[in-house]
Amino acid sequence: MNDTPVFDYEDIQLVPNKGILSSRSQADTTVKLGTRTFKIPVVPANMQTVIDESLAQYLASHGYFYIMHRFEPEKRLPFIQKMHDQHLFASISIGIKPEEYEFVQQLHTQGIMPEYTTIDVAHGHSDAVIEMIQYVKEQLPETFVIAGNVATPEAVRDLENAGADATKVGVGPGKVCITKLKTGFGTGGWQLAALRLCGKAASKPIIADGGIRYNGDIAKSIRFGATLCMIGSLFAGHDETPGEITDQDGQQYKAYFGSASQFQKNAYTHVEGKKLLVPYRGSIDHTLKEMREDLQSAISYAGGRQLSDLKRVDYVVVKNSILNGDTY
Repeated sequence: MNDTPVFDYEDIQLVPNKGILSSRSQADTTVKLGTRTFKIPVVPANMQTVIDESLAQYLASHGYFYIMHRFEPEKRLPFIQKMHDQHLFASISIGIKPEEYEFVQQLHTQGIMPEYTTIDVAHGHSDAVIEMIQYVKEQLPETFVIAGNVATPEAVRDLENAGADATKVGVGPGKVCITKLKTGFGTGGWQLAALRLCGKAASKPIIADGGIRYNGDIAKSIRFGATLCMIGSLFAGHDETPGEITDQDGQQYKAYFGSASQFQKNAYTHVEGKKLLVPYRGSIDHTLKEMREDLQSAISYAGGRQLSDLKRVDYVVVKNSILNGDTY
């Protein structure tokens, strides 16, 4: 690993190919995960400041993938039932504590099957996560299991071998993550290189989680092996995302904090996240539309017609690149 070329999103530029589309709007940005097809290869982070029940319902009913967070465990069962009552798919998160085993057993006993279950752990390459994957697949065989988070090819293989249907790659590269500062570990600063390594080892879908700051980073993630991208900071701050709008120095903001922050835990213990104010962005519709259009443009530059064509383009490494006057 220590001899692997290290780069991140800001260090990479994709190289254009001859275009074959008469209009960028012809490019197909849809992606399949499990048995369902979604409009774009993007999912909002399963964080309490990014998604809630109403946004989950909106996304599911409009053709987008979502993962509900796990921080109000008592609401998960009613949430699944509510989504199914509306003929929408249910996508939930669980942890690995003993009570989570009880919850999975409850779902099994009552015959309630969420379509997607994400085992959401900061350090997902562990015996405890492997055991939970096996238990979920045993009790809820029809659910699509996403497990993570991981950082290495070995971790991807171990979780896939345990039964995970997809793995989530990224340890601490998010905008509100301070894992590398607190522990010295993680993929902060080399998330795209980690994704490349994991993508080569994977035989099932990978979700790139964290480090995406611009829409072009979604295309780069697809190029280096991702099926979907989980995004936090770019989705926080909308009308539909949780939190109140606050005014500061004449500007409007919403709070955004990490799942491992003291604000999420309500205690300063094993803290690996911080709190930020993100600019208020209005309706999430505009962001989703822009992401799709930017991906269509990326596919056009790739000389392709669909997302998978991004995987075949060449790239160059431009170290210490500067975007908009800001050096990463």
